[in-house]
Amino acid sequence: MTHYSMSLLANFTVISGKASEDLARKIATKLEAKYIKSELRIFPDGESKITLKNKPRGRIIVVHSIYPPVDSNLIRALALVSQAKRYSSQVYVVVPYLGYARQDREFLPGEAITMSLVAKMFKAAGATRIFVVDIHSMMALKHFQIPAKNVTAIQELVKYFKKLNLKDPVVVSPDMGGAQRARNFASLLGVEFIALEKHRDRKSGEVRIKSGNHHEIRGRDIILVDDIISTGNSIVKAAQFLKKQRCGRIYASCTHALLIGDAEERIKKAGVARIISTNTIPGKTGIVDVSPVIAKAIV
Repeated sequence: MTHYSMSLLANFTVISGKASEDLARKIATKLEAKYIKSELRIFPDGESKITLKNKPRGRIIVVHSIYPPVDSNLIRALALVSQAKRYSSQVYVVVPYLGYARQDREFLPGEAITMSLVAKMFKAAGATRIFVVDIHSMMALKHFQIPAKNVTAIQELVKYFKKLNLKDPVVVSPDMGGAQRARNFASLLGVEFIALEKHRDRKSGEVRIKSGNHHEIRGRDIILVDDIISTGNSIVKAAQFLKKQRCGRIYASCTHALLIGDAEERIKKAGVARIISTNTIPGKTGIVDVSPVIAKAIV
């Protein structure tokens, strides 16, 4: 465990909603800060009521991911921030997975830039600083009018893969947009990387791989690297393509494993041996802890 200067941390209180209790506890432990959990009550009409179990003191760190149900978790996060503001003028907000970050610009005419609204709501609620983990697009951070910092989980994921007995591994990005992420991952792991060429129809959502043959991966283990696995369509298409190249075992690695619907089942059916993600979103694949890098970023 890494311990930080007590003069810096003595006045920190970490509070969390139900969406991120385990991660919030770990962050509090790393910072040697007081931890307060909240109580969630959902009324018959779907309204959420948040109650803090104890009174926070000093600077407050609110920890709350915004994963499905996204709108409900957004409101719950804002409610916690608003409540924290009643006790402190300094409210740091850790949003490990920031829903709506993919809506940071107008892709098709008439689309709302919802990320801009979300950023304004956090400021209005009382947030003074925002911390996110592996945000989908750095452009999303520019919508915040308060200090906003992106923390990467890549090093923590790489540490996990270094412990595995991999056969001449290759890091693969399922699309060109994730090439830099895969390059960084591969560099830290000390292996090669390639990026597949993917096409996604923005209206239908259909995904297809346009890349040619990659004979250099034959018999070698693959680490498919992405920031988010949602429906799993990109990973499924990439795995099916890589299997045709007669590669070795395929691992899927991401920071945020949403795994909507039957995504996990389809990914494994496509030939992926394991899905390894972080605890920004709780779940059985979220085995890599990001609390050390978040704690370090805060101080």
